[in-house]
Amino acid sequence: MSEIDVLPEGASLLIVEDDPTFARTLRRSFERRGYAVQSAASPEEAAALYTREHFDFAVVDLKLGSASGLTVVEALHGHSPDTRIVVLTGYASIATAVEAVKLGAAHYLAKPSNTDDIEAAFASLRGDASVPVEGRKSSIKTLEWEYIHRTLVECDFNISETARRLGLHRRTLARKLEKRQL
Repeated sequence: MSEIDVLPEGASLLIVEDDPTFARTLRRSFERRGYAVQSAASPEEAAALYTREHFDFAVVDLKLGSASGLTVVEALHGHSPDTRIVVLTGYASIATAVEAVKLGAAHYLAKPSNTDDIEAAFASLRGDASVPVEGRKSSIKTLEWEYIHRTLVECDFNISETARRLGLHRRTLARKLEKRQL
């Protein structure tokens, strides 16, 4: 497979985003570029759309209110394996990136990402072996952050269950999550 040179004219796009302002901005931007765009704010709304029609591309927010966007990625990929899915998140972590790709996402982008970033992710069919491997060690704070997010994914983004498994008070965990949104 090779890179997509030009994205197809009139390509269909599903945006699954619970922030109405951001969803509207993304929608308008992609419509100006010639995409036929549908949007959903929840996994249920997304399922109603992708079971009715095929989408060439999808942008899925990782956190949809109290639901996980990973469930959307898994179901959409299962229903339509050729849909190129990009996961967007303000809660970026290695654990959630790995899970998103395992479940069928083509790419994983941290917010803020713009239409150019997302379209570049759609166009990229393969990884880039020339990406430099950084030689620095992870800090304790980064390791803690990764562990918290790995546990959060295991608990399907249930804050109370995650706090219980980590041995933290729920409010302490909520404060830690609020401090470091990427």
